[in-house]
Amino acid sequence: MDIERLKKAFKDVFKTEPVLVKSPGRINIIGEHTDYNDGFVMPAAINKAIYVAVSKRADDEIHLYSESYQASYVSSVAAIEKSELSWANYVLGVADQMVKRGYKIAGFNLYLDGNVPLGAGLSSSAALECATAFAIDHLNDLQISQMDLALISQKAEHVFAGVNCGIMDQFASVFGKRDHAVLLDCRSMEYEYIPLKLDGYKLVLLNTNVKHSLADSAYNKRRSQCEQGVAWIKAHHPEVNSLRDADLDMLKAYVEPKDSDVYQKCKYVVEEIARIQKAAETLKQGDLVALGKLMLETHEGLSKEYEVSCKELDFLVDYVKNLDYVPGARMMGGGFGGCTINIVKDEEIDTLISEISILYSNEFGLSLDAYIVETANGSELIA
Repeated sequence: MDIERLKKAFKDVFKTEPVLVKSPGRINIIGEHTDYNDGFVMPAAINKAIYVAVSKRADDEIHLYSESYQASYVSSVAAIEKSELSWANYVLGVADQMVKRGYKIAGFNLYLDGNVPLGAGLSSSAALECATAFAIDHLNDLQISQMDLALISQKAEHVFAGVNCGIMDQFASVFGKRDHAVLLDCRSMEYEYIPLKLDGYKLVLLNTNVKHSLADSAYNKRRSQCEQGVAWIKAHHPEVNSLRDADLDMLKAYVEPKDSDVYQKCKYVVEEIARIQKAAETLKQGDLVALGKLMLETHEGLSKEYEVSCKELDFLVDYVKNLDYVPGARMMGGGFGGCTINIVKDEEIDTLISEISILYSNEFGLSLDAYIVETANGSELIA
């Protein structure tokens, strides 16, 4: 990102000097569909970010400009409402949450730019929310805690964007740390930084460039299946409040006899929660081969048991899983499209991208986008 160009663009539009904030997109090393089951996740912030240039205004007006959309929007702190412009809603939603929490905020100018690929499942929306929250906090010297900045951003997405997301995306965007993943307990919100040393390897994301319409309805169905499994177990074990508390014996005894499909979905989640904890231990030992094996197990579970993959994602994982220079790969995100995440030996990356892109295009008639990403720090002031 050209910081000087962003500063100049801001000054051209708003005729004043800006403060610059960046907030990163994120990947998730392992732990899919575990967040709403009180489990663990293991995200990492990446070196692709949303950048906002901001300045405080003397009045209470909010003036926004998006570089990507070449569009502007004007509102005011006293009368924040949802806009027809989806990109503006992520900013307005954050300001709205701060006002609702009783924070006194002045009007502001905000110019938005960034290099998080949109629609790839790298949480560009969370990055924008967290960058906005960090910027408003800084401009008004509110001294809001990092955790509250993440929670404010999450609530903004629920209310103004209408997406009932878990906390992982915003948490990773705020709390990210270079050369580390973050093991987050979605029940207690306790977290631990886990070293992510990739000596000789890099993380490569392969974007299918598809998003199947099944995604939202399947997500809601999976949530209700997990809740149903918990309810059947809870009738016999009152202490079980989520799949985090369940084990395979309980599923076998109380869920499988009632519904084999619900059993299969719950089994994946219980096994994935255990896999994440195992993955944290393998990373502490620097064992990328063991981590890769766990990632492949996760993909198999997501594809065959939880049934949230698709033929494009499976094609990409099936191709790399027998390559000795790719220790691990899996679909990443909610499913039915988006990216696979792959651990690839440095010297083989170009070959892999070139070969798999041709095969993918031949198979599906689609182009394949590849992103080589590194871990990065979370939300921060850059100028």
